[in-house]
Amino acid sequence: MKISTKGRYALRLMMDIAIYGESRPVRIRDIAERQGISDKYLEQIISNLNKAEYVKSIRGPQGGYRLTMEPHKYTVGMILRLTEGSLAPVACMEEDGVPCEKQLGCATLELWKRIDDAVKSVVDTVTLADLLAWQEQKEGE
Repeated sequence: MKISTKGRYALRLMMDIAIYGESRPVRIRDIAERQGISDKYLEQIISNLNKAEYVKSIRGPQGGYRLTMEPHKYTVGMILRLTEGSLAPVACMEEDGVPCEKQLGCATLELWKRIDDAVKSVVDTVTLADLLAWQEQKEGE
């Protein structure tokens, strides 16, 4: 599994909004400048986050984006699945995937299950708040 720039940037975008959006909405232009990411690319990502109601758009001269929930309520898995789609290592492990015709005799099925479980055990337990705490630790080093 390889996470695309879209998924990685979505996490950075959400972290930026969490950090800078406590007192006022955060503008895409400001996030783009701080993160070194194209504002056009961030607009595509924020559109998906807004549709999923992970962020709220505030219009006007003082407008921008805010989180709709507290950072501890977002898991990394929620954000990555929204931007990346399935995180399953193979098609037969996807939640709505078509079962493989060789599943009963598949020697690698247990491997795929273990990989899938390992990924889920990380992305579904690490929260945006955890990422923010890790960021603070890095800045303190």
